Amino acid sequence: MAKPISLQLYTVRDACAKDFFGVIREVAKIGYKGVEFAGLHGKSPADAANLLKDLGLKVSSSHVSLPTSENINQLADQEKTLGNELLVAGFGPDDFKTVDDCKRSGERFQQASEVAQGAGLKLACHNHWWEFHQVDGRLAYDIMLEEAPSLQAEVDVYWVAYGGADPVKVVNQYKSRIPVLHIKDGPLEQNKPHLPVGSGKLDMPAIVGAADPNVLKWLIVELDSYDGDMMSAVRESYRYLTSSGLASGNA
Repeated sequence: MAKPISLQLYTVRDACAKDFFGVIREVAKIGYKGVEFAGLHGKSPADAANLLKDLGLKVSSSHVSLPTSENINQLADQEKTLGNELLVAGFGPDDFKTVDDCKRSGERFQQASEVAQGAGLKLACHNHWWEFHQVDGRLAYDIMLEEAPSLQAEVDVYWVAYGGADPVKVVNQYKSRIPVLHIKDGPLEQNKPHLPVGSGKLDMPAIVGAADPNVLKWLIVELDSYDGDMMSAVRESYRYLTSSGLASGNA
């Protein structure tokens, strides 16, 4: 059964900075069933939650700073108000240079995951390309996840491929830990902008098909950049994923 489709609002960050709630209304109008937050642009969680309720949208997940004992109460209050239970965080390239770096990153993620769980939340890691280089003959990503057994994974399928790994294999390998996939597409060339999902080089049916349907909850569209009108790319991505039967929407 096709999974519901969400949009990472970072995709339309420039428009969000001008009219955050107007953008969310437009996303709902296209047919998206959910959104993934990357900040609230000065709006209160309660006001955002009311808007989502009015529009019939759910929160698939939220990108936040790494949960700690200092910030977890504020994070939990915000996310529970939004109706969300999945937090997502990530690390930079310097955190994966050596085996020790990868292990340390995994330990930090595990600690943060336990903090989140203590507040009734779950934590997933979001990858870029730098987790998919070899460190002493192993993928940095594998070393990191080994040290964080309770951590879930929000696999960004484009960055996996851009980093040189096979996203179908990675998704299949970690399918028991993948509740959400970042569905992103493009030319897989350095410094080239992303493309609407379905018009780049990734085999989306094979990638989505590698996930465990009993674990996967959402497909989340994200473009970091686009050489054109971003909302048009958001529409095209929605059309491709829903018309191909890979995702379900409201339109």
